[in-house]
Amino acid sequence: MSARKVAMVLYRCCWIVFVALVVVTSFTGPLDPFGLVFLPAGAALVIGFVASRSAGAAGARPRPAVEVGPPVAGRWTALNSPADKVPSHGTHAYGQSYAIDVVAEPEGESRPPFRSLWPVVRPNRDFPAFGAPLLAVADATVVHASDGRRDHLSRNSGPALAYLMLIEAAVRELAGAGTIFGNRIVLDLGDGTYAAYAHVRRGSLLVRAGDSVRAGQQIARCGNSGNSTEPHVHFQLMDHPDLDTARGIPFTWRGIGVPAGGETFTAGEAVGTGC
Repeated sequence: MSARKVAMVLYRCCWIVFVALVVVTSFTGPLDPFGLVFLPAGAALVIGFVASRSAGAAGARPRPAVEVGPPVAGRWTALNSPADKVPSHGTHAYGQSYAIDVVAEPEGESRPPFRSLWPVVRPNRDFPAFGAPLLAVADATVVHASDGRRDHLSRNSGPALAYLMLIEAAVRELAGAGTIFGNRIVLDLGDGTYAAYAHVRRGSLLVRAGDSVRAGQQIARCGNSGNSTEPHVHFQLMDHPDLDTARGIPFTWRGIGVPAGGETFTAGEAVGTGC
């Protein structure tokens, strides 16, 4: 087991111990006059900081951008793009340094806007990205494919977003990368490069671990599982299939480049479906 993997396991264990101690002392009364209950939280913060710095250490001399095909077809808009900042999602953890989110914006259809109060949540069918095909970005081998987690309702209102950030995201962080990414696919592109797709729709997999796929082949559908505010595609390249140890790798989409946040782009159609 790598040092980074050990660090991430210890990080989560420290937070779990802290939460457990807080719960216990809330029932038993203040039995810790020296505040030792906060030691696990302090240790978690230190470990998390060191692990994040380690994950971003390669950022000073990043690998050249790897050119791949787009993971979607049609008209989409980019959010949280590495064209605007690195790390694009505010953290180097889980190989996300150069990750990007995209939401579907088909002609003639509108995506529900963020609301301050109401409606608190929306069904996934209200979002054009839900169920959109996910495409293999290159000829590759599937090393991970999972789609058993539920697609939850949207979190694109003030109250729902607060719930996501303050409660749901914290619980998912304790449970590990798999619950943050939700249903996901990881492809081995060769040369130490892996492509990860997060928030895949439940029950939509067309491939399984060990399968070979062709560039442009449909491999699943876009969903809203994991740490997600609405149905969208989270895509990233990384140097290891294990999210706990992976470091991000820059990408560029063939014929598109790296769309900036808020930029709308159109990608070509899929070449076929998986088995």
